[in-house]
Order: sequence, then C-alpha cells, then structure tokens
Amino acid sequence: MFTYTTSGTCSRQIIFEVDEQNKLHGVKFIGGCSGNLQGVSKLVEGRTIDEVESLLAGIKCKNNTSCPDQLSKAIVAYKKSLTENTK
Repeated sequence: MFTYTTSGTCSRQIIFEVDEQNKLHGVKFIGGCSGNLQGVSKLVEGRTIDEVESLLAGIKCKNNTSCPDQLSKAIVAYKKSLTENTK
C-alpha cells in the first residue's frame, strides 16, 4: 500500500496498491469530489502505472493541477520510492 499526500487539490491523500505486474488496485482518494473520484478509481483499476501516469498527467482544475494529475504525481513518487529502496 502506498500513500501520497496531494497538493493543490480538494483531496488530501491518495492510497493505492501496485501488483507484481505494475497494475494499480484499490485507488482511494481521501477528500475531494466523491462521485468523480470513485469514477477515476474505477477507470484506472487494473491498468499499468505507466499507462495511468501518461493518461492523467497535466490535467488541470484549480491551482494548475487536479486530482487525476495528482494521481499521476503519486505514481511518479511511488516509482521513485522503489528506486530509493533498491539503493
């Protein structure tokens, strides 16, 4: 389970898991627009982290970011944490 603290959005955190095939599971947004974020979570379920990162990066709402954009940033942070843990 990976937890990311968002910045510039109504949601405060994103929690998700990544399986051995680099696919996303159980994406949960804490805070934010519940219905929309449940939809985002269902749409990314089972997709690879690379696919989701490229699909959602750069989507803007308020503050030059959005909850989907923050999910792409969370994936980048997740990948970075993997490389830091292997050093």
